[in-house]
Amino acid sequence: MGLIGEVLLLPFAPVRGTAWVIGQVVREAERIYYDPATIRAELARLERRLADGEITAEEFDRAEDQLLDRLETSTRTGDGTTR
Repeated sequence: MGLIGEVLLLPFAPVRGTAWVIGQVVREAERIYYDPATIRAELARLERRLADGEITAEEFDRAEDQLLDRLETSTRTGDGTTR
């Protein structure tokens, strides 16, 4: 982009910067959300809650299905993100 284009788009620089930051935050959140180690830790916590009687077997099954779906998505993409 030429100098004139940069000058004309200068007022939009804060918007472009904000959009870039939001994109980075979303990518990092997805990376953590689909991280297999994070999912396994959540599964272990879920099993402890079931063993301690904090949740019912139905609640456990529902939450476990969601976590296993996330783990499958993570391993299917290969890099821990949903791209």
